[in-house]
Amino acid sequence: MSERFYDPKEGEIYLDKTNLKDISLSNLRESIGYVAQEPVLILGSIRDNLMFSNCEATDTDIETAVKRAHAQFIYQMPKQLDEYVGSSTVMNFSGG
Repeated sequence: MSERFYDPKEGEIYLDKTNLKDISLSNLRESIGYVAQEPVLILGSIRDNLMFSNCEATDTDIETAVKRAHAQFIYQMPKQLDEYVGSSTVMNFSGG
């Protein structure tokens, strides 16, 4: 799928039978989801990463997020939520 960050210099890209250039950027981008192959982690703890979008998250909120992400393995790590992440040289989480 193309997010249409760039228009092709040659040729055309179709979504079903519609040329992407005929779809407004806002409609196109509202209709698709993008999941990167590599996770993006900020330098800091797992807790820091989980609280990035909600700095007022409670422990219950964080526990719920961990469960929804099926990431209970975090609790098997020595420092659990306080484990340092964010650099592949320190710790590498799989994008899968």
